[in-house]
This record gives sequence, C-alpha cells and structure tokens, in this order.
Amino acid sequence: MQRRSRGINTGLILLLSQIFNVGINNIPPVTLATLALNIWFFLNPQKPLYSSCLSVEKCCQQKDWQRLLLSPLHHANDWHLYFNMASMLWKGIHLERRLGSRWFAFVITTFSILTGVVYLLLQFAVAEFMDEPDFKRSCAVGFSGVLFALKVLNNHYCPGGFVNILGFPVPNRFACWVELVAIHLFSPGTSFAGHLAGILVGLMYTQGPLKKMMEACAGGFSSNVGYPGQQYYFNSSGSSGYQDYYPHGRPGHYEEAPRNYDTYTAGLSEEEQLERALRASLWDRGNTRNSPPPYGFRLSPEEEMRRQRLHRFDNQ
Repeated sequence: MQRRSRGINTGLILLLSQIFNVGINNIPPVTLATLALNIWFFLNPQKPLYSSCLSVEKCCQQKDWQRLLLSPLHHANDWHLYFNMASMLWKGIHLERRLGSRWFAFVITTFSILTGVVYLLLQFAVAEFMDEPDFKRSCAVGFSGVLFALKVLNNHYCPGGFVNILGFPVPNRFACWVELVAIHLFSPGTSFAGHLAGILVGLMYTQGPLKKMMEACAGGFSSNVGYPGQQYYFNSSGSSGYQDYYPHGRPGHYEEAPRNYDTYTAGLSEEEQLERALRASLWDRGNTRNSPPPYGFRLSPEEEMRRQRLHRFDNQ
C-alpha cells in the first residue's frame, strides 16, 4: 500500500465540506460507507493507478482479475474523486432510501463488478471489429461507470421531468445518453466505453433480467426494503440528525418510504442540488446575487429567479 503524496487536494476538501454540509447522520449508511471507502483508497491507494486500472490486456491476457475490484475504487486525482463522489452522494441518498441499505449494498457491489465486465467486452469487441489492438490496452479507472448505472436506476424510479444539461432541458429518460455524449465532447480523456458500460448495466437491471437474477441469488432479502426504524430528514441548512419513525406506532413494521423526495430536496434536481451545495461549501450563500456562479455553472434567467426565491425562503 502506498500513501498519496502530500499536497493541497482542493477537490477532496470541497467534497468533505459538502458531506459535512449535508450532515453525516443525514447520509444513509451504505452511501456513507461508499464515500468513505473511495476517500480512503484515494489517500491510501493499494497500487499505482497503472497497476489498478482496467484493461483487456491486463485482465484477460495477463489474468489480473483483481483489477475488477480495484479500478472502481481508485481515482486519477482529487477532482476526479470529487465529481464522482458528489454525484454518488445525491444518487445514494435517493436510491438507498428507496431500495433499503442491504439491497443497495448488493446493487453497488454487483454494478461495480458487472460494469467492469461489460467494459472489457466492449473494448474487446471494438478492438476485434476495427482490428485495432490499442483498444485492448486502453486502461480505465474510477467510479463513474457505476454512477451511470445508478443514474439509469434513479431515472427509472423517478420518471418524467427534465434535467438541465449544458443549459438545455433534457427529459429524464434521455439524460444518461445526452450526458454520455456531452462528457466526451467536452472531456475527451474520459472513458466512453466505461460510461456506456454503466448505462448498459443499468438497463440490464431496469429492463432486462439482472434484477430477477440478483433476487434469486440474494435469497433471504430483496429490494424495496427500507429503513424500519429511522426516517432521515434533510434541510437546506445542512444540519444533521435523524428521528425515530414508526408509521404504525411500533418498531419492526415497515411502510414503503414516501416517493415525494421534495421534503428534503426542496424540489431541486440533482444538478441544482449540486450547484447549491457548491455555493454553501464556498460560504457564498447570501452573497451570490451579483457574482457569477462558481466552477462554470451557467444559470438561465428562470433558474436564477428560482434560486433567488429559494434564497429568500432560506432567510425567512
């Protein structure tokens, strides 16, 4: 195991600030454990990136299958970690609340391995079809493939509505595909096959046989099992806490979690929550009316009016 060289990791600092702004007790346990595990591997990588990244040559030809486990947990730099884990934070809050901690942990584990397998198949198929062996040597690392699979699930459970991508409203059902193209237009160094593998795994779960296969393998537990004794609550100020909640007046009786998440998201989309959390993390709440949004966020006039209304609401 190697310790990462010391230095100012701005992305890591911003991620920790955002986590504490949401509140440790407001983050479901598997989501929190996933964040902690990725941060730990970033600070204490088990192997150098070149020895943990995923490629056809290393896995299939050299039989280094441990890369299927290592590659999702390693990140190239602090900003790679930040953007992946900030996305994981919001997706995990939505999905773990809905699916339950045990099933969500099973989903994360299955998706992490299966996304790597599908990535290898895609790279091998392209290399053979184009007769280009370099695709077999292309190496990928990071959690973003799993995140694309989780986004497919999130859009499946919350259909309808729109998300803002590069200033354009996009229906939820097309958001993954538009983001896939947009990311690779503006960030050419990212792994197109890795992200596509995540989308395909998500579709295998929502539209294919993967969910039934997982339920058959799980045996003792299945999806749609929520928190029996705790209901997490969320607020815009980021203070943490939870309250005991028994819908029928006694522990051990489960009622499906409500499907309206506006009580703790203020009606904002994931992208709008992320933008707002960035402002709060930078201590910019209350002083942003005349200043440009940080980190390249561009708000339309309608979004700016909405942000100002939310700001006035927070100050009441």
